[in-house]
Amino acid sequence: MIRRYVNLSFIYALLGMAAGVFYREYTKFSGFAGQTSLGFMHAHYLVLGMAMFLLLALLEKAFAFSEEKHVRWAVIVYQAGLNVTELGFLLRGLAQVSGSGLSRGLDASISGIAGLGHIAMGVSMMAMLLSVRRRAA
Repeated sequence: MIRRYVNLSFIYALLGMAAGVFYREYTKFSGFAGQTSLGFMHAHYLVLGMAMFLLLALLEKAFAFSEEKHVRWAVIVYQAGLNVTELGFLLRGLAQVSGSGLSRGLDASISGIAGLGHIAMGVSMMAMLLSVRRRAA
């Protein structure tokens, strides 16, 4: 599992760098000079993706917590939540840069989807931390 966590960390590092380049180049190409949600994608992928999976690799080496059955599902749910959250940032950011106003319903939908992603990440993160706590005792 350590290798899997390190590989996932590498993938999220690439996604984070790609998101940063996309943000910079897309806003420059569009002539957009303000703040946009696209800027958050870079940091979220690097911290919640790359750094989280590097941390999990270290915790796995120390406590072998991934042997518990629910950890595999927690990792899958965490990744789904992270990518759903990123999708919310992308949709909102593209609308901001293009200058198209979002209807109240669409705005609420994007916020709701991003909120569900955050909930999925939070619940799965707690499940993984509880597994680490059980193994550390």
